Amino acid sequence: MRKMSLVLGMALVLSLGTSVFAQDKPPGCPDGFFTMMSKELESACKGEMAGKIVTVGGTQDANDATQFQNSFKEFEDWTGIKVAYNGGKQFEGVIAAEVAGGQAPDLADFPQPGLVEQFSKQGKIVDVSTFMDPAWLKQNYTQFWLDLAMRPGADGKPFMAGVWARDSVKSLVWYPKKAFDAAGYKVPTTWDEMIALSDQIVADGGTPWCIGIESGAATGWPGTDWIEDILLRTAPLETYDNWATPSDPAKRVKFTDPAVKAAFQKMSDIWMNDKYVYGGSKSIAGTAFGDAPKGLFTNPPNCYLHRQATFITSFFPMDPTTNKPLIAGTDYDFFYLPPIDEKYGKPVLGSADIMVMFNDRPEIRAVEDWLSRGESVKTWLADGSTLAPQNDVKTEWFANDIQKKAAAVVAQGTSFRFDGSDLMPAAVGAGTFWKGITDYVSGTTDLDTTLKEIDAGWPTS
Repeated sequence: MRKMSLVLGMALVLSLGTSVFAQDKPPGCPDGFFTMMSKELESACKGEMAGKIVTVGGTQDANDATQFQNSFKEFEDWTGIKVAYNGGKQFEGVIAAEVAGGQAPDLADFPQPGLVEQFSKQGKIVDVSTFMDPAWLKQNYTQFWLDLAMRPGADGKPFMAGVWARDSVKSLVWYPKKAFDAAGYKVPTTWDEMIALSDQIVADGGTPWCIGIESGAATGWPGTDWIEDILLRTAPLETYDNWATPSDPAKRVKFTDPAVKAAFQKMSDIWMNDKYVYGGSKSIAGTAFGDAPKGLFTNPPNCYLHRQATFITSFFPMDPTTNKPLIAGTDYDFFYLPPIDEKYGKPVLGSADIMVMFNDRPEIRAVEDWLSRGESVKTWLADGSTLAPQNDVKTEWFANDIQKKAAAVVAQGTSFRFDGSDLMPAAVGAGTFWKGITDYVSGTTDLDTTLKEIDAGWPTS
């Protein structure tokens, strides 16, 4: 894969013709544009690394891969460094094979800190604090993100394994605003109201929910988000933390724990009700997660509700009458996934991508430093499908008020927790948990067997 990325990078360089690579020197970064730079980014901004190639791997494919590649264009134009992205849905398996074979990309975009830990313990990841200004990192990220980037090294001591690039709010339910309003439906503010709304949609002859968890080798991950959101709404934060990231093995909350089982049962009230799910419960495992929300926008809607993170808008179809993107706040909107037990407040679930270095060269360091800056996610924000954890992000970069509304969900929440499966050891969070959810909804295993099989993946040491 890395050889393929290098070939791609060379082909892109050769195809640029009269672009910056044909110049004696690129224009460089605007004067005073970046502050507190590493010496490597400073050198790159002077055009001293023009012609160097940095390869990047990740989970993005199709339109998202193009978006990821395009997000580097400004940096490439300024510095003359070429960034070549290559990734896809098989990322989790591919990156493990590449690292084992000594063919890892220079950088990789990980949605799962737990999977990063698999490689940090092997001593395969570069400590970014060795070259980035700690004062800059502390200024541009809240302490939560800095702490979350700390992963154990081969010696067991934690180090900063990367920088956070984009983040998402997950505790959201999307709906087709025009059809929703025309039907006279009201946004629910409690879980019971949401179930009552689902029943009303059924009584009106419709189907409430579109759900899909197919994602290639990562099939099942959307289901883990449901469990996490429900557990946060039905159990203390301590239970969630000791389930996702137990600091003391003796206190680990297992999947067979009554609280976790209850979360699965609560999810099943929706998932296993064929009247609630478009295509029926058996369709969930075979429906691609990116295709699932398209049912919101048929005429009439195949469904009215879809629980997913902020990024899902990049999978929304075009307006069939204008062939233009659907309009946020007009064609679609979202509401906060309602609380279940009021004593647990209004928790918010989120996730983010961490950019990790597998190789250490000056040009790679320059790219990593660039990725710690809001400027690197400006094109993503303009697309309307993501948020960003960097403090220097400007609100005018947001494509629409939906993004601001999502950010407000976090601000108004009583607690925030990172995606639990992404924090768990990869064997579970990106393994038996994904498989267990898929087997369960497919009817291959019953709930008790599912929970035991997920637990069996937890490392013993």
